[in-house]
Amino acid sequence: MSSRDLVMARVRRALADVPRAETPSEVAVERTYLRRHGDRTPAETADLLAENLADYRAVVHRTHTAALPALIARLLTARNATTVVVPPGLPADWLSATDIRRIPDTADLTPHDLDAVSSVVTGCAVAIAETGTVVLDASPDQGRRRITLVPDHHICVIRVPAQVVDSVPEALERLDPARPQTWISGPSATSDIELDRVEGVHGPRTLEVVLVTED
Repeated sequence: MSSRDLVMARVRRALADVPRAETPSEVAVERTYLRRHGDRTPAETADLLAENLADYRAVVHRTHTAALPALIARLLTARNATTVVVPPGLPADWLSATDIRRIPDTADLTPHDLDAVSSVVTGCAVAIAETGTVVLDASPDQGRRRITLVPDHHICVIRVPAQVVDSVPEALERLDPARPQTWISGPSATSDIELDRVEGVHGPRTLEVVLVTED
C-alpha cells in the first residue's frame, strides 16, 4: 500500500459515519478556546505589542501623529538612505519632512530594482499584541508584497489603537482572506546547524516599527 492509499484509507474511516450529503456548514464546530489571554486596556495592549516586537528584534519607536514625519525622516537619515519605495496610498505627509528620492511602487519594478533601494515605508493592516506580529494585506498604503520582501530596511507604521488587537482570532476577523497577506514577526532570520542567527535571508534585515498614537 502506498503512502497515498494509507492516507486516503484513514480519511475514509474517519468519514464513515458522515452522511454523503452533509456539508461542513451544517455542523457546528465547538470553539472553546480563549479569544484573548487577559483583560487589557488599549494602552496595555500597545505596550504588549511593543514588548513582543522588540523580543523578535524589531526596532520599536513610539510617537504621535504630528511628530511622525520628522521621525520617519530621522530613521531614513540614520540609515543613510538615498531612495525609498513608496506605496501608492501612503499618506503624503508621512514623508513630508524628507527630500530622499521616492521610488513609486509600480508593476515594472523588478526584484533587481528593489534590491538597489535603500528603504521602504508602509502602513499595515493589523498588528497582534500577543504574538508581536504585523500583518500586511497589500492595501494601498502597503503596496505589493515584493516591496516589503526585497529592500533591506522596512519602516512599518501602525496606528494605535485603531490597528492593534490582542489576539490572532481578533486579527483574522479584520482580514479579507481573498487578499495576499504577509505576516511578519520581526526581521527575516534563520539559523544554521550551529544555531548562528543570520538576518535578512527571506526579507528585510532591519524592521523598524513605528507605533503612532493618533491625535
